[in-house]
Amino acid sequence: MLNITHNKLHEKVDLMQYSSGRKVFSERNQKYFNRFLIAFGIIIIVILFLPWTQTVAGKGYVTTLTPDQRPQTIQSPIPGRIEKWYINEGDHVEKGDTILHISEIKNDYFDPKLVDRTGDQIRAKESSRNSYETKIQSLSGQIGALQQERSLKLEQAKNKLQQSKLKFRSDSIDLEAAETKLEIASRQFERYETLNSEGLKSTTDLENYRLKLQEAKAKKIAQENKLLASQNEIINSEIELNRIQAEYNEKISKAQSDRSSAESSLYQTDADISKLQTAYANYDKRRGLYFIVAPQAGYINKAIKAGIGESFKEGEPLVGIMPSNYELAVETYVDPIDMPLLHLGEDVRVQFDGWPAIVFSGWPNSSYGTYAAKIVAIENFISSNGKYRVLLAPYEEEHEWPGEIKIGSGATTLALLQDVPIWYEIWRQLNGFPPNYYSPEDAGTGKTAKK
Repeated sequence: MLNITHNKLHEKVDLMQYSSGRKVFSERNQKYFNRFLIAFGIIIIVILFLPWTQTVAGKGYVTTLTPDQRPQTIQSPIPGRIEKWYINEGDHVEKGDTILHISEIKNDYFDPKLVDRTGDQIRAKESSRNSYETKIQSLSGQIGALQQERSLKLEQAKNKLQQSKLKFRSDSIDLEAAETKLEIASRQFERYETLNSEGLKSTTDLENYRLKLQEAKAKKIAQENKLLASQNEIINSEIELNRIQAEYNEKISKAQSDRSSAESSLYQTDADISKLQTAYANYDKRRGLYFIVAPQAGYINKAIKAGIGESFKEGEPLVGIMPSNYELAVETYVDPIDMPLLHLGEDVRVQFDGWPAIVFSGWPNSSYGTYAAKIVAIENFISSNGKYRVLLAPYEEEHEWPGEIKIGSGATTLALLQDVPIWYEIWRQLNGFPPNYYSPEDAGTGKTAKK
């Protein structure tokens, strides 16, 4: 009550007449109270100089240490329709156990014998390929035979040409002999004609030599005809040689063209076989995808697509599974201002939600119910919540984490930094300063995090 009246109550009433007043205003009580204040002040001053461990607080949740141990959804790589479920929610499955059976919804794959018919097409194409190989071998043999026959025919034509040339030379010599004989017969006839005119030779002898002259002329003409015939034979042999060369070149070219066409058909057949084999493998693999199996051992969490006959697209989640074998970890988030203070391998204290704990953030050794962890990963990019993600693993040298902790439960973390006096920490908090920056290289200076 404010003392605003001019009537002073304490001047009219003597408080010492009351026992409580006497106790309060007693000099003895004031002496004890003063001693209490002095002792309390000394204790406060001593406390201000006690060590205090700076911490970086974070809030997160329990997760697993490696990505393959975290809860996942199972998808189908192909679109389909649910036909039958083989499990219930909460069931434990081993790797490879069948979860559900699906059927096709694309009309390209409705044929139940699609794989078998594709195999028949492959075998038919392989038979066609064998036929083309046989044809190619036959044409190669035919080309070889034609080349050999061409060589023999050309050799034969060359021999005939050589014979014609030799015959031409022989006929040329015979012509020269006939001309010589004609010249001799002509001179003899002229001599006998002169002798006959002089009366030295008879007319009969002259007629005989005239007959010989005519015979020599006839032989010369015949020999000239033979020479022309020999020359024509040479020309015909050369023509025959060129004809044989052209004929067999045409035959060989045609056979080579047929072989090239067969090889082209063979290559096309190989391409068709390869396509059919790829299609066969895809169809066979697709047939194996009609049964959705568990990728690893775990527990079925939730059936996302539940109804029989319900259709879905490829990649849509069908069911959730939680692996049964995992290593616990904590995923926590810290403010960007505290990010430079954290380093890999540093100690962190973890308090799990729902687990009894008494926490003194500045005195971790005096806390109860917290568990030791160490930093194993620090995200280099800020998360969507505006903080940085830090992954913590159990510290094996201290108490194990409770086995009853479930994946996804909340957790509060305290990263242990430097030891400072309490008065310095109060001054830092009042001014809104961040904890002292340090680096792991300060280990020898006594400024490291408290272990």
